[in-house]
Amino acid sequence: MSEDILINITPQETRVALLLQGAVQELHIERTLSRGLAGNIYLGKVVRVLPGMQSAFIDIGLERAAFLHVADIWESRSHDGQNNPHTPIEKLLFDGQSVMVQVIKEPIGTKGARLATQISIAGRMLVYLPQDKHIGISQRIENEAERERLRSKVQSLLPSEEKGGFIIRTMAEDASDLDLRMDVEYLRKTWSAIVQLSKSHPAPTLLHQDLNLAQRVLRDFVSETTTGIQIDSRENFQKLQEFGALYTPSVLERLSHYKGERPLFDLYGVEEEIQRALGRRVDLKSGGYLIIDQTEAMTTIDVNTGSFVNGRNFDDTIFKTNLEAAQAIARQLRLRNLGGIIILDFIDMENGEHKSAVLSELHKALQRDRTKISVSNFSALGLVEMTRKRTRESLSHVLCETCPACDGKGQLKTARTVCYEILREVLREARQFNPREFRILASQMVVDMFLEEESQHLAMLGDFIQKPISLQVQTAYLQEQYDIILM
Repeated sequence: MSEDILINITPQETRVALLLQGAVQELHIERTLSRGLAGNIYLGKVVRVLPGMQSAFIDIGLERAAFLHVADIWESRSHDGQNNPHTPIEKLLFDGQSVMVQVIKEPIGTKGARLATQISIAGRMLVYLPQDKHIGISQRIENEAERERLRSKVQSLLPSEEKGGFIIRTMAEDASDLDLRMDVEYLRKTWSAIVQLSKSHPAPTLLHQDLNLAQRVLRDFVSETTTGIQIDSRENFQKLQEFGALYTPSVLERLSHYKGERPLFDLYGVEEEIQRALGRRVDLKSGGYLIIDQTEAMTTIDVNTGSFVNGRNFDDTIFKTNLEAAQAIARQLRLRNLGGIIILDFIDMENGEHKSAVLSELHKALQRDRTKISVSNFSALGLVEMTRKRTRESLSHVLCETCPACDGKGQLKTARTVCYEILREVLREARQFNPREFRILASQMVVDMFLEEESQHLAMLGDFIQKPISLQVQTAYLQEQYDIILM
């Protein structure tokens, strides 16, 4: 099936949409002010070593200190490349030490970035490991003869003085000797510049920044099925042409500048798809629907038949809904970039063959995903548990923030509940202080409740404490906000 890539670039952000047969499958957003850190190489300073956790906090110049575990320290490995469990972190690092590190996991929520001291620099065909010596091959290349051919090919292209190692990516299968040689030269030159910079700058310093999103599209996202790459910025189109000429010449003929008056994402319905991807409900073509709830601990996806009643019987309706839902779930995981633990609550099925067919359809749909996924069978409760590796923030975390009214709970206290809280608070204050008057500052909804349905209770409290109580609307207050002023 044909795949198209749309790139929308503005000074503040870059957005990329991957379309399969015209339907949006993936969305990638990179903002200038919060560009991703994964792959960046820093000269960091050890802030604190924690022997009890066998880890250390490293200052790399970010708001929060980054995290380095002993298992990610390359120097702790023995000569045969295996971890040395007898070397504790306090013997490898000390406070104030400068150390070259690479971000292997983005900071998420309250957690700082995860670091490693084994440096890897990704190219188009190869990944360079300057501290290693072996040549590895991507596991996706399964043919053993092809693996040996590629290993020998890369080995023959390396200069005699090369001391580092390489990992051969899947894109190297059909690469020419010239493409591989250019990749090797680019990677070695990049590493040389990093080393020189580390010797001339104090910690913390950014030594190397990974490619921007538009450049990574040309390097990583383009496949044989990609028919076209449209970009709506002339300046960046020219920059991508220059980048492509150096590193991805085979992609150049598919790269084009979009010149239409209508915004690129509007033309292909991407803006509407983004808005739908931020909602809880996903409607299926049959009339069924999904409810997606994303929490800190996990994501749950509930499948419902809705108005779909097609089929010979109710079991047939459930089966067809679940089959369609399996396809939709796989797409939503990519579209929303949902990671971590994911619980799928398909509609209960009694037929074992139906369950197997739904699982098979789910596995098939997930094959398009670039991210590592693990899926279990149906549990005793009829749930499917799966995990999807977190590689970056989900779409909702990038575009949204916690609701200030409900603080992320998804619900508000009713105006009546807030009224009763205020009455209790006024009584509490009256027992401690002796003001001339109490003035209640609250939202319009709460004040209206006091003036109408709760007026009798407010009057009874005023008589009981023998103090006047006045009301004042604060338009800026949310429904749960209030203040009691002692006059």
